[in-house]
Amino acid sequence: MRGEQWNIYWNEYSADTYLYGSEIIYHKKDDVEFKNLRMPPGTVIKKWYSKTNYQFHKIEPALPMIDGESRYQLTVNIRTLPGESCLVRLVFFDRYEAEAGSIVVRDREGVFQCPLKTYSYSMELINGGVSRFHFHSIVIQEITDETE
Repeated sequence: MRGEQWNIYWNEYSADTYLYGSEIIYHKKDDVEFKNLRMPPGTVIKKWYSKTNYQFHKIEPALPMIDGESRYQLTVNIRTLPGESCLVRLVFFDRYEAEAGSIVVRDREGVFQCPLKTYSYSMELINGGVSRFHFHSIVIQEITDETE
C-alpha cells in the first residue's frame, strides 16, 4: 500500500544549482529544461533540503520531513537522451548536522529507509553522463504495510 506522497520540483533558487556553462529554461513548474555540454560526470546539478535557515537563504525547505521507521519510494521523472542518466543521492544528517548515512538511486525508481537518527536530509541530482534533460519532478512516497 502507498501512504503520503510529495512532489519535489525544480525551484528557481539558483544558489544550489550548477550554473557554470548551464542553460536553464523554466517552461513550467514541472518542466525545466537543463543543458550543459561541458559538465563533468559526478557533478551535483541541483540540491534540495528538508531543513533550511530562512533568515539566511530566504527559501523554505523543499523536502518533506521523513522518519527512520518508514520505507519510501523515490521516483525520478526526468526525460534524458538515450544512454544518458542522472543519479539521485540522499544524504542524511543527525541533530548535530553530522552525516548519518547516504544512499544513491541510479534508476528511475528506488526504495529507501533513512537511519533512525536522521534529523534532516538533503537530496542531490547528480550528472551520471548527461548533457541535457527535461526535469519534471521527483516523487517521494511513503510505503505502508497492509496490516496498518
